[in-house]
Amino acid sequence: MRGAKTSLKVALFGGTFDPVHVGHLAIARAAVREFGLDRVYFVPASAPPHKQRADLTEFHHRFAMLALATEGEDRFIPSPMEAQAAGPNYSIDTVRALKKKLAKEDRLYFLIGIDAFLDLNTWRHPVELLSQCDFIVVSRPGYSLADVGKALPEALRPDKAQLRRLRGMKTRGAITLPSTTIRLLGTVRKAVSSTEIRAAAQKSPARLQRLVPPEVAAYIRKEHLYVPVPAQPEKESTIPLKVLSFDRERRSSR
Repeated sequence: MRGAKTSLKVALFGGTFDPVHVGHLAIARAAVREFGLDRVYFVPASAPPHKQRADLTEFHHRFAMLALATEGEDRFIPSPMEAQAAGPNYSIDTVRALKKKLAKEDRLYFLIGIDAFLDLNTWRHPVELLSQCDFIVVSRPGYSLADVGKALPEALRPDKAQLRRLRGMKTRGAITLPSTTIRLLGTVRKAVSSTEIRAAAQKSPARLQRLVPPEVAAYIRKEHLYVPVPAQPEKESTIPLKVLSFDRERRSSR
């Protein structure tokens, strides 16, 4: 049982995780080291607003792969909290739900890549979201803390002089706002794309093993994920013409 004065640093790491790969795990480990996180909740989206359901592998497969990938990591927790959402999974709703599960003294961080953060203004209630938790933004080559500042809602955006000072901060630094602190996490050099994984799943098992954890690679092969399903030839109808004719007449008489 936790002591009364013990607080936790908790990060929410959301995404489709289709599938979880070595880049995701490297980001989470770097965040734990850099910011002393006690827990990282991996939260796969059931219906992300920016993607169509048809584009996604079924939720139970994505969650199973997350569970396999994080099994040996005590600080990593796969969470199904977005699985039962009736509509799109909005980050503000997930943050509110997670905060209800945490103690009042716990500190919540939102772990996110810089590409996703640059679209923050298109998210639901971005100002409120920024007031609910701190952010850890994972940088990549060519970006700086100034890009993070420019992506903030206009009411919270640093002025031009501040943005100029932030340009030199490419791997570390923070923007402190009245309601939140946004920290930059240096580039994690484990870039992996879902396109690479799909190609490897079809052509190169050895390559797949380098892109995803071994347990995930085994699961992908076992469940035949990311492999195109051959189109099935259409079968000709064997229903007698008389039956079809009778059915039409019956419907027309209603």
